[in-house]
Amino acid sequence: KPVVSLLSLGVPKAYWGPGPALAPILPFLSLPGGHGPCCSRRGACLSALLLLLLAMLAALVALVSSLGLPSRTPGAQVCVTPTNRTGFLCHDQRSCIPASGVCDGLRTCPHGEDEDESLCRDVPRSLPSFLVARCGDPASWIYSDQKCDGTNNCGDCSDELSPVTECPPCGPGWWRCPSTFFKYCDCVPRTLCQDGTQHCTDWSDEYSCLRP
Repeated sequence: KPVVSLLSLGVPKAYWGPGPALAPILPFLSLPGGHGPCCSRRGACLSALLLLLLAMLAALVALVSSLGLPSRTPGAQVCVTPTNRTGFLCHDQRSCIPASGVCDGLRTCPHGEDEDESLCRDVPRSLPSFLVARCGDPASWIYSDQKCDGTNNCGDCSDELSPVTECPPCGPGWWRCPSTFFKYCDCVPRTLCQDGTQHCTDWSDEYSCLRP
């Protein structure tokens, strides 16, 4: 009868043995009466070898998981950053980076997926919608975490003011102006109050606002 022995490649013969990975398939490789690992029919041998390959594949997957190597994910996922802004969830399912950190030329996620070619090949069209905010000018866009941040990112303040964007009132760290100069819209940081530079059109940042 043809006999197929189980060998462990690269291991001295003295240490050959079934091992825990082969335990599930030993019944398929043993002769009636428990006379050791052997095959008496070609079909049984092929089935046993297939099970062996599957066991080895499962062991390899377990090893990859234990090493913490990146795995494939269904797609980009949204998250909320510690500063309560829209973020991009990295593939480790723990790291949340700001939306504006995606496709900025710097690999911020532990495995660099925030700079993947699939995301960055045709920005903003290749970006998921939750990362993009449109300005009053349809041809202009910003990252979604730049909306309602107090800064005129769109250039026409449409990312800070209605009717395009509804933002909450100025926070305690800001001073409200009727209108502003430079990069702000209707509020300026209180750290700029009384700095010798006019930021509000009515000069209130220099004469009425107190520095924190």
